[in-house]
Amino acid sequence: APPEDLSSEPYDRTQQRILFIGAGMESNTLQLQVVMDAGFSVNVVANLPNPEAPNFPMYQFLPMVKQAINEYQPHAIACASLGGAYMMALWQAGLWIGPSLVINRHPQLSGLPKDVPVIVCHGSNDEFYQYPREHLETFLRSGTPNRSMLFYTANSGLLGKGYTREGDRHNMASLLQYDCLPRLLDAAMCGRDPEMHLMNSWNGMVTKERLAAEHSLGFRPEELHRFWQSEEQRGFDETILFDVSPGTGEYMHIETLFRAQPTVPRAYTDMNPGMWQDLTMLKVERVENGMQEDGNASPYCRALERGIEAQGLRFRPGLHTRWAFHGSAAVEEIVFNPIAGFQPLMSGSRAAALWGPGTYFARDAKYVYDGGFCKVLPDGSKQMLLCMVMTGIPCL
Repeated sequence: APPEDLSSEPYDRTQQRILFIGAGMESNTLQLQVVMDAGFSVNVVANLPNPEAPNFPMYQFLPMVKQAINEYQPHAIACASLGGAYMMALWQAGLWIGPSLVINRHPQLSGLPKDVPVIVCHGSNDEFYQYPREHLETFLRSGTPNRSMLFYTANSGLLGKGYTREGDRHNMASLLQYDCLPRLLDAAMCGRDPEMHLMNSWNGMVTKERLAAEHSLGFRPEELHRFWQSEEQRGFDETILFDVSPGTGEYMHIETLFRAQPTVPRAYTDMNPGMWQDLTMLKVERVENGMQEDGNASPYCRALERGIEAQGLRFRPGLHTRWAFHGSAAVEEIVFNPIAGFQPLMSGSRAAALWGPGTYFARDAKYVYDGGFCKVLPDGSKQMLLCMVMTGIPCL
């Protein structure tokens, strides 16, 4: 059995012991290295034979793994590729019921154990174990809800003749970026829903100043009403746009979000990052569209909350709702529309809809600016939208 659940104790990576099943790891030692570099204590069960050999006597070699578990007392066990066959045997024999992380779904992994936290990582371009996404999702459902998680990387849509993002191959290079593999191990050991824990770790990619500004603005539609200037703060005036005065708390929070730089390198080309802080923010206008909020935004937020809680999870504003930027030539149509505002089916009208139909938002204002998504006004200035977005639980 694994050590006691650490979810209520102070968490320190240097105190967490990770046991790697060596089979399948020999060709990708970088994954081991990134876990060690993150501070975890790591041990490897080495010299395990290839479990794909004909008539392989798996249960003759399980005692080697069991001995390592008994001696090392790991908080989590991780495996990759061929090691998945050993992980499956451990589960079936009841030799391990603790946090588990599987890189590449091995064909011998026929199902997940119940009431065991398991994270499965797989890429759409795996050269050896090729599964459609829906197959992997069915496989995940064999585990316990809110205890299992699929980390899946897929190709974007085509932009010209190529992809802007490519799904992982067998070596799963994405696990080596942005502290990804260590954060997945954190999630497996968190004692709660691993997907919510991973989502929460995204906060580490933005500054504390930005997080504080977002919190000050609020994360529910009704929380924004305290800033409204329309009659009774209901948003039913003929005027929809109201100037936000420079120097006010609201203005300064918005400027903090606008100028915020991430704490990690951006995934896209960062054009002239030095000039961003010197860019002039000419004006901030607040949208007060009561019909759009009452008929669309607020009902959707309530439905999102009910949907998340129906899955046995707690709805968390700031996690399931986010602040993000959007660029469009149709700003007036979005702002003044009395019902819908955004039109998801119109996505891709300016550029390709790389991830399918939907409305596209960016964490950073600079991405909208650099990508040419802003509306250019007659005086040459550029316009973008800052939106409170109800994102829910991501599927990519």
